Amino acid sequence: MKCPRCESTLSRKNGRRNDKQNYLCKNCGKQFLEPAFPRSLEDELLANSNGYTKVSMSESTEVPLVKDLPEEKITEKSQGSFSLTLAEELLQTILSPDWLESAAFNQFIQKIQQQTEIKHQLETGISLLLLDAENLKLDVNSELFLASVCKYPLQVKIAFANWRNPSIGKQDIELYNRGYQLVHVPGGKDSADAKMIALGACVLRSYPTVKEILVCSGDGILNHLCNELQNQGLIVYWVRRQGQNLQIENRNTGNLTHYSLPMATEVPSFEQVVDKIQDLIKSEQESINARLNSLVAVATLFEERCDINIKHHSKQPEIQEIIPVIEN
Repeated sequence: MKCPRCESTLSRKNGRRNDKQNYLCKNCGKQFLEPAFPRSLEDELLANSNGYTKVSMSESTEVPLVKDLPEEKITEKSQGSFSLTLAEELLQTILSPDWLESAAFNQFIQKIQQQTEIKHQLETGISLLLLDAENLKLDVNSELFLASVCKYPLQVKIAFANWRNPSIGKQDIELYNRGYQLVHVPGGKDSADAKMIALGACVLRSYPTVKEILVCSGDGILNHLCNELQNQGLIVYWVRRQGQNLQIENRNTGNLTHYSLPMATEVPSFEQVVDKIQDLIKSEQESINARLNSLVAVATLFEERCDINIKHHSKQPEIQEIIPVIEN
């Protein structure tokens, strides 16, 4: 034990103060109490092997033991140092080749990609199709056309029908292979419509990213479902069959689009037909003008050729008259 004033190790006991042993330095006469630190810590604080300034025992008694303090009493400086060390070790682990090639790293990347896709879907939204399979049949081409009408990608397709009904045939297998979710309803009039209304009215609970909905059925009772979906802020397309055509009505704007089932193509509107006829007339006029220009060019060349021949024939008699004069 050293004196805090002269650092002498020569001391003796000199009574007790506040239930602590009091010491008297034989060298300078200073009285001091027994230190609160163990001998090993005292030697560590007083060491000067690394070139740092020595810490006296009087100053060291004010330094708390971090390991003996509760977590909330750790100083900000110690927290910063610990965080920096932890960050360095973490970077060394992450940037090591073994970690980059490990299965844990691949799982970490996959989770990030999944979170990114979910965030992207929440930002962009999706489209959803509700099909009354007992009322309307959609082939692949019709479905692709309906998907092209929507602004958002068509990702969820749900078909309603009594799949035990023989008149359905193998339509359930075909729709299932095309990615539809099949909802079975019991036999009876408007059973599929009622189920569509019940499920469609709360579709945002199951699919919160839905922005557009295609309601595919010609039954007028589904008008109530379309109104409810519009009230929820969704873009609703009501798809109905009229003869050999599909009519797609945008309930939010009132715009109508028609699709020809036999021709597998969109039926143009009257304005589109007029525009197409005008384009054809314009193209035909341009073609006629081009052919007229070609004909004019040919006629010009022909006239130039005729002028050359006329001049050539007019000069031949003069030459024939000159030749006898030269002979004479």
